[in-house]
Amino acid sequence: MPTITTLNIFTLLREAHPLLYIGLLLLCGYAGGEFAHFCKFPRVSGYLVTGILLGPSGIGLFHSHLVHQELNLITHIALGIIAFSIGGSLEIRKITSLGRQIAWITICQTLGAVLVTTTILTLTLPVFCQTADFNSLWHLFFPVALTVGAMSAATAPATILAVIHEYRARGPFTSTLLGVVALDDGLTIILYTLATTISGSLLHMEKLNWQKLLFSSIYPILVALVIGALLAAIIQWLIHLVPRSGAMLGVMLGFIFLGSGLALTLKVSPLLVNMMMGFTIVNCVKHHHDFFIQIESLEEAIFSMFFTLAGAHLEIGALQTAGGLALIIMVSRFTGKFIGSWFGATLSQAPLLIRRYLGLALLPKAGVTVGLILEAEGILGELPFFAMILSGVLGSVLINELLAPLLTRFALQRAGEIEKY
Repeated sequence: MPTITTLNIFTLLREAHPLLYIGLLLLCGYAGGEFAHFCKFPRVSGYLVTGILLGPSGIGLFHSHLVHQELNLITHIALGIIAFSIGGSLEIRKITSLGRQIAWITICQTLGAVLVTTTILTLTLPVFCQTADFNSLWHLFFPVALTVGAMSAATAPATILAVIHEYRARGPFTSTLLGVVALDDGLTIILYTLATTISGSLLHMEKLNWQKLLFSSIYPILVALVIGALLAAIIQWLIHLVPRSGAMLGVMLGFIFLGSGLALTLKVSPLLVNMMMGFTIVNCVKHHHDFFIQIESLEEAIFSMFFTLAGAHLEIGALQTAGGLALIIMVSRFTGKFIGSWFGATLSQAPLLIRRYLGLALLPKAGVTVGLILEAEGILGELPFFAMILSGVLGSVLINELLAPLLTRFALQRAGEIEKY
């Protein structure tokens, strides 16, 4: 009679149906979140650590193919719902007085992250590559640093929204934070498109086509916004045909999935599509609260699955191979965002609490950054040190995602907008 060993169990689980793993994501994520809450940490930290322990970097229960391929749909579903909720938090009547602050802070903290990260990486990459050829700064190290700097501007809306919802944060600081996060990804995508086009030209000694550059950066943003607005208009037209609340939840999920699917098919941002849809509904549709109440009933389960799976994506090995580079990227990005948000808040004459603490709440980064560095392989993949760059970026994501929820909570607490702590 064969003996049952841990190896046997893991071998059987590798052949199990993905639904089994979705169940484990929900149950293990819930347990990790409750343990983190018991230890006075944000639940999202518990989800991430649980994912790391279960993933390829931990005990390997969630193997690499499962995490990166079979369960990838969960990421798209969760990000669609999260982006829709963020868009729905931006009621014009509530944020009108904050509009100037949000605009200045968004621009300054985004550019701050790009400029500081690009500058520091340009000067330090030759050291990591063990070369004294500083003549290569302009045509080799600067293009790489610019690309990494542009993707470093991205902020993870899911992490911030999870912390805000867990602690029921409300007030002008929270509204400003959500407004900045909503605009951040759109601006990051524009800057990343510009950066990669410039980097590709410098690496291949080509002349820049500025018309193509502007069109390729702005066109995807406009397409995403139009899709989101059109879907919201269709919802407004159809919603009187859906009288029951249970049916309304199904309809809303259907439109969120439809928006994400259209965006992915057309190669534009699903985040922007769903943010725009939520923003249009909350500002143009009567009884819009009914829509978001339905979605909020799912959010805890969505957060649990999404962040546990995100934790499984994070690779501890990235810190072993490029830990120093990861720290430099993290510190550079933190410095740029913190100084940039302070400068933008000062220019817009924002309250003192926003000037002091908003930069701390903008540190989370995850899915968008990971997606962009993988996309950058098409431009930088031929470079002999690209594997080190990839590990450095992924390592910085790992450090950020473990530390950022604590700093976001701290910022909300110092602003006096946490309902329970």
